[in-house]
Amino acid sequence: MFELAIFDAALRMATPLILTALGGLFSERSGVINIALEGILLTGAFASIVATFYTGDPWVGAFAGILAGVLVSLIHAIVSIVFKADQIVSGVAINLLAMGATQFLTWIIWGSSANSPPVAGMAHWTLPESWGALARGVNAVIGHYPPLVYVALAAVFVSHLVLWRTPFGLRLRATGEHPEAVETLGVNVRKMRFAGVLLSGALAGLGGAFLALNTHQFVKNMSAGRGYIALAAMIFGKWNPLGALAACLLFGYAEAVQMGLQGRGVPTQFVQMIPYVLTMVALVGVIGRTRPPAASGKPY
Repeated sequence: MFELAIFDAALRMATPLILTALGGLFSERSGVINIALEGILLTGAFASIVATFYTGDPWVGAFAGILAGVLVSLIHAIVSIVFKADQIVSGVAINLLAMGATQFLTWIIWGSSANSPPVAGMAHWTLPESWGALARGVNAVIGHYPPLVYVALAAVFVSHLVLWRTPFGLRLRATGEHPEAVETLGVNVRKMRFAGVLLSGALAGLGGAFLALNTHQFVKNMSAGRGYIALAAMIFGKWNPLGALAACLLFGYAEAVQMGLQGRGVPTQFVQMIPYVLTMVALVGVIGRTRPPAASGKPY
């Protein structure tokens, strides 16, 4: 099933997955499993709508989403790295906290535990029409999507360069593989892991901001498992930004197809299962064929 409208929707649906998967990748490459991505995504969505509601500026909202993601990931970093708690338990606890806290704060701020009032979305990037045919041609391409779609795509290639072409990326990957050896070379393992987790929070928070600003409001539990799907995309992409991009586009396409099938006589329950069934099938297909960072999930 391929239609231009479906591809359009797929790219938009994939955008929060791309940003969140990149976040998970940085965290796991440092050696910390970040199951809390679901909660960070939800918190980023909530913070972006609150900031946009009070300032009227969605770019301030996007920054608020990033900041909220960093703050929530800081909790996970302290619990997992400093206190060496189980990383899975810490992540699940943060997810449960985010679900309850955002719903409660939505009720406190707007008097409804279900959703916020509508807010302004981001204006699309376009060139001035006075520039003539060139501007019209460029606008026909870049003016079609919200700005954060392009930010997410650019983040994939920047992440690839950072991880495989910079000293920071080398140290981060080495920390996730063999922290003992890295420390003997003078690299601070704790700082590298903090950096990986906080980067994951910033990216997932931005993914949440896109999710909320693209729908112009916050809806309770609107992350709807996307944090977990992003983790699956990261694994399916073999902990590589380009692989994660391909996986996120696949999952985004499945979600777009799901939306396209609604109202076409297909049972709703079956339609809603599509993205999650595809996630399980994808994971089953890669089990035993991929190798995570050797020290991922191991306290140091």
